[in-house]
Amino acid sequence: MASRSDQTILVTGGAGYIGAHTAQQLRTRGYDVVVVDRLSNGACPAALVEPLVRADLQDATALDAVFQAHDIAAVIHFAASIEVGESLRQPLAYFANNVGGSLALLQAMQRHSVRALVFSSTAAVYGNQELEIIPETAALAPCNPYGASKAMAEQILAEQAKVGAVNAIALRYFNASGAAPELGLGERHQTETHLIPLVIQAALGQREQVSIFGSDYPTPDGTCLRDYIHVMDLAEAHILALEALLSGQHPGFAAYNLGTGQGYSVRQIIEAVRQVAGQDFQVLEAERRAGDPARLIADPSAAQAALGWQAQHSGLERIVSDAYRFFQQMFEPWPR
Repeated sequence: MASRSDQTILVTGGAGYIGAHTAQQLRTRGYDVVVVDRLSNGACPAALVEPLVRADLQDATALDAVFQAHDIAAVIHFAASIEVGESLRQPLAYFANNVGGSLALLQAMQRHSVRALVFSSTAAVYGNQELEIIPETAALAPCNPYGASKAMAEQILAEQAKVGAVNAIALRYFNASGAAPELGLGERHQTETHLIPLVIQAALGQREQVSIFGSDYPTPDGTCLRDYIHVMDLAEAHILALEALLSGQHPGFAAYNLGTGQGYSVRQIIEAVRQVAGQDFQVLEAERRAGDPARLIADPSAAQAALGWQAQHSGLERIVSDAYRFFQQMFEPWPR
């Protein structure tokens, strides 16, 4: 593959779960990559690839130094706080980090004449929808500060695009999942809240049980439905969005859903892990969590049409199998 070393891509949050997979895929495609990450939630050792700058996006001096040291062609912006429950307890921290960090990044891009940005957004911008399948035309009605902070960042991007200061694509992904165990990359947070890792940890004996939060939702089995998308499919979408921006084919601002169009319930995920692991484990039923929509299922047709993207790795068995193999490899705690 021809080198693209004349096109250096800044990946914020590139030591995190989705950011690390995307940075690795960028390198495979021949791009030079520089990662900025404050490493506040730990980092998979395989993600700690140089050049990596440990800095907060709101440190203008550090960010300017990155742009001055590297000929940045575009930015993929993952850096954010991402836990719904935590956002309900600490809303100011979420707005400060997610909105404030995005503002600081956009200001630095403007200072250094970089206009192309791929933004890591979320289905949480939609909140509780009555729609069975959610298109991008659905009203944005986030029901937690995490989703609200991402919706605000999208609005800022849209306004910047109106005045010609940025060309941006926001990717609203549904439930990121899976892993690349052959690369040593996967999902594991210092404080884990995501369903598939929690269930796998129970199957591996790393926790005593797993909880179902709410069994009285208006869904077929009473538990929440989510659209699970493999992290490698997400990485591919970010690269396709990046290349659309770099080629000049996608001026202005647009947002696209990333998902499969199919939802799986909490009970289905638990059963899939049981099948892959060949292990049973304790499951408890608990009260609903505040801010959890009953269903979030994507209409991914716009991303397919605009970017030529579609999920290739997102069957449930593949997602669970890849995540399970990663956790088998990564039994020790991540370094702080």
